[in-house]
Amino acid sequence: MTTGAGQAREKRPVSDSDLPPPPEAPPSGTFSSLRIRNYRLFFCGQVISNVGTWMNRIAQDWLVFTLTGNNPVALGVAAALQFAPTLLLSLWAGVWADRSDKRKMLIVLQTGMAACAVILGLLTVTHLVQIWQVYLLCLVFGGFVAFETPTRQSFVSEMVGRAQLTNAVALNSTSFNLARIVGPAIAGLMITWVGTGPVFWINAVSTIAVITGLVLMNPAELHRGPAVKRAKGQLIEGLRYVRGRMDLVIVLVLLFCVSTFAITFFTTLAVIAANVFHKQADGYGLLSSALAVGTLAGALLAARRSVRGRPKLRMLFGSALLFGLLEVLAGLMPTYVSFGLALIPVGLVLMTFMNMANTTVQLSASPEMRGRVMGLYMLVFLGGNPIAGPMTGWLADQFGGRSPMIIGGAAAAVAAVVCGAVLYFRTRKPITA
Repeated sequence: MTTGAGQAREKRPVSDSDLPPPPEAPPSGTFSSLRIRNYRLFFCGQVISNVGTWMNRIAQDWLVFTLTGNNPVALGVAAALQFAPTLLLSLWAGVWADRSDKRKMLIVLQTGMAACAVILGLLTVTHLVQIWQVYLLCLVFGGFVAFETPTRQSFVSEMVGRAQLTNAVALNSTSFNLARIVGPAIAGLMITWVGTGPVFWINAVSTIAVITGLVLMNPAELHRGPAVKRAKGQLIEGLRYVRGRMDLVIVLVLLFCVSTFAITFFTTLAVIAANVFHKQADGYGLLSSALAVGTLAGALLAARRSVRGRPKLRMLFGSALLFGLLEVLAGLMPTYVSFGLALIPVGLVLMTFMNMANTTVQLSASPEMRGRVMGLYMLVFLGGNPIAGPMTGWLADQFGGRSPMIIGGAAAAVAAVVCGAVLYFRTRKPITA
């Protein structure tokens, strides 16, 4: 539905049928998007770069932890600074993505992100690093991420077209989570052997792979939408577009609640590894890898499900509810091994929810609005991290390392029930399969 369409139309029930089906033939296989050369170049570069990204993430967390004497609040502050630019920039980044050549823009942004890793590695290797320097680089890196993420998300549809979008999003998650298994495990071992500095440099080098893929693409084969010229009010126009869609509003509200209160593993896993189970960097890396085993399985299942067509709202709400309940259960596990094993189903259901939320939003957005819609999506998804980082650090400090997972999982489950109920009562129509 759209604004200004008449009162009768605005009260029309919203359900899965409101999500427009792809106009082309549906995907014909689990890895069908890889038949497209531009996307294949992008995917291969992302596989390599994502390994470096996860290594960098583990090294940065451990560096903050060691510089501050295992202080969970400091870890939360680093996370908050890294994601804070999203609050200020992601909406404007979406407008910029709609106006710009996304491929060229990604090359510039990836180069800036690599430079941050080079500088942090140099400071660490030369033993000049201080916590304020790490905080500053977190903030600068977060600025690049605020522009890179909505641009990259909306660029996927340009590479593969609408019919292959669901499959490509799932394969992106597969790449991301395959790296999430390998990267933390390698990072944990390297930190133990040679320290955190070389890990940052490996991440910088890995970025060359994704930049190379972007350079080698054939721009003539991209599925670009109509050019969006610079004009006043484009940001407000995007917000009004989303406001007129009840299905999108509810999905984004649910996404905000789940990501802010429950998807806090960057902070909680380091705290639980060190302060609950008294493990070192390799123990933290293994917990991250256990979670990634589940998210990889969830991404592969999503790629397989993509041949069935558009996502279902019932599964979206159901996966959010189940994820919250499983996270509470994981937080109650008594031993390191049982906790690690419990993270596998948590990751599987989490990835099911995330893929369905992403594809629902992208398939619902018109091409000329997709950058702005994905900017809002990333604001909702990452914008809660400046709240979540200090919040989880404070909860862990006051109530024990397990408390952020238990409280966050309960919040996600409640949000799924409440949002589902709001959709039902606002539309007077059940959430069908």
